[in-house]
Amino acid sequence: FQRRLKMKFVFYKELIEDAKMIRQKVFVEEQGFENEFDDIDQRSLHLVVYQDNEPIGCARMYPERENMILGRIAVLKEYRALHIGSDILHVLELKAKELNYQTVCLSAQVRAKSFYQKNGYINFGEEYLDEYCPHVYMKKKIA
Repeated sequence: FQRRLKMKFVFYKELIEDAKMIRQKVFVEEQGFENEFDDIDQRSLHLVVYQDNEPIGCARMYPERENMILGRIAVLKEYRALHIGSDILHVLELKAKELNYQTVCLSAQVRAKSFYQKNGYINFGEEYLDEYCPHVYMKKKIA
């Protein structure tokens, strides 16, 4: 992926300002979520994607029982449709494998479900609302 846009994928042990800015723009300003930042941020590994040293995407991951949970996957509006979201998933999956996890799980907005399905995720459980937005749990075997 690095080749396409000279992108760099960097993991951080804390939520840095670059990731906060992206999440604020995407989830709070664009999508209207209010409870974007939570305690899980303190125990997550955070990924930030840079193009020419500018932050353009982010995600977080954290262990829960035998699964690695992926979340807060966001790409700034002007960089969407460049498959950066798929690249982010791939990098998170590689990191989860490196950390000896066999399954990754996430909570997807229903409107993004087909994106995750194209990337090999299957949904399980019932739809539920998170801040009035329908979500569904999805998972993928990576090992």
